Order: sequence, then C-alpha cells, then structure tokens
Amino acid sequence: MSFTSESFALAQVLSAADSACYMAKEKGRNRVQRYHADDADLSSRKGEMEWVGRIRNALDQDRFCLYAQNIVPVAGSNIAGKHVELLVRMLDEDGKLISPSAFIPAAERYNLMPAIDRWVIRTGFSRLAQLRHDGQWRTEDLCAINLSAASLGEESTADFIIEQFGKYAIPYSSICFELTETAAISIIAKAAQFMNTFRELGCRFALDDFGAGMSSFAYLKHLPVDLLKIDGSFVKDMATDPIDAAMVEAINHIGHVMGKQTIAEFVENGEVLSELQRMGVDFAQGYGIAKPVPFWLNNVVSLPNKPALKWA
Repeated sequence: MSFTSESFALAQVLSAADSACYMAKEKGRNRVQRYHADDADLSSRKGEMEWVGRIRNALDQDRFCLYAQNIVPVAGSNIAGKHVELLVRMLDEDGKLISPSAFIPAAERYNLMPAIDRWVIRTGFSRLAQLRHDGQWRTEDLCAINLSAASLGEESTADFIIEQFGKYAIPYSSICFELTETAAISIIAKAAQFMNTFRELGCRFALDDFGAGMSSFAYLKHLPVDLLKIDGSFVKDMATDPIDAAMVEAINHIGHVMGKQTIAEFVENGEVLSELQRMGVDFAQGYGIAKPVPFWLNNVVSLPNKPALKWA
C-alpha cells in the first residue's frame, strides 16, 4: 500500500491499511488489495469496522434494550397464553435508539453476535423472572428469543443457556428459540444437536425467514422445529401478488403436513390478514398486528392477544 504526497494522519493510514487487509482476506487471501478512498467495498467495510467499536462500547456500558412484539392467532381464536418475540435495540451515546439493521451486519461479520445473544438471554430471563414473581407471566405464556449461527457454533452456548434457566428459574416450556433458516442450514449438524437437546428439556424452536433459501423444504426434514415463520418478503405483498400468495400457501401447507405450526411475518394490512385466514395460517406478526413496545413489566401484560386489524 502506498500514499501520495497528500497529507494523511497516522490514524487514517492505519485505518486504511486495516480495511485493505480485511478486504484482501475476504477476496481469497494471498493477494494485493489497493486502498482507494472512493472504493465502495472498502468504504462499506470501514463503516462496519467503526460499528465494531460502538457495539463493544455499548456492551461494556449496557446500552442495549429489549422490545417485545406480539404474535397472535390468525383465526382470532383464543390461545392458552401470550406469545411475544424479543427484539434487541442499541442505544447510542445520547440515548437514541439504533435499529438492528444498522449494527447487526457488523456484529455478524466480526463475531460479536454471541455477546449480544447472551445479553438478550440474560436480560430477557431476568425480566421474565420478575414478571413470574409478580404473577404477570404464566407457564403457558411463550417468549421467543433469537439465536445467531455464531452462538449455535460455540460449544459453551448450551451450558450458558442452561445456567440462565437455573439462575432465573424460568420454565423451559416458556421459551421458544428462533433461528434464521440461513443460520440453521449453515451449521445444520450443530443446529440439529442444539435443538434436540433443548427440545428434550421443553423448549420450542421456530425457523425464521423460512422460504428465503432455495433448499428450504429439503433441509426442513432434518431440523426439529415446531414453528415456521414464513419469510415476510412473500407475506407483505401476497394480497396483490399471486406468486407471493402461492409461496405462502405452499409453505403453510407443507408445514402443516409435517406437523408444524406457521407464523406469517410482515403482516401490515387487513387484506393480507384475510388471505392468511383463508389459507389457514396459524399465527401472524407485523406492524398491522402490533408494533414492538419496550419490554418493561407493564408493557408485557398489556400486549393484546388479538389482531389489531379487522378481517377485510
């Protein structure tokens, strides 16, 4: 790497070199990568690397927070208890919320997801324990928590989770772990082993973003999941796009044939909700059902157990 006569601060030089080295490794190693200030790939990488420091600081300073979003029965029938998904958000130095789409890609690339997952589990279990103590969370209620591929790949993850169940006296049946289809398939043997271990203890599992991969149905036979979350890219326009509607119907049908329940994501209007009801999809989640709310004690108990939308 070389520099022109243009003046550069030492920190800029080191940052540029770092970005170029990472890019060279990603493109196959044993190669030369030249740094250009206007290189889109390098610019993107530099931005992600800046997020790494911010994420680490947020973990050290406990600047994350949890939100909860309702998952409700599509047919409007009563179910035994609440079903919510926990969603993580980061707070910046001024206390403003940062969307996960801004920091999760960097966290995944630089192996920070296990630390974030552990924060979510530890914090979520702590709050659930308080809810149980106050009589506001029943055994039949279900809390969904996302797990990354990186966490599944770590040998110590299972021991950590079991330790948290014991520490906070959370029933295993109260937790549903959500894995993205891509994450589960990338380490399918470890994912299946992890899922079998915790299903025997009483946990449930959901496969998130299902349908996004080309080999979804083939892999599904090898993963002991209880719930399929139909990828929102098919759901959001299914009322006007017959191909998307056909995909949702196919996923729902095969899921039911295999004895699994289905959840439609990104449900934003009554027309989509009516189509899901017609198809017999089991549950729905999205801004048309309920927006995420801070996971504080009074918020959880007030989450509605019915769709906010009426049937079209």
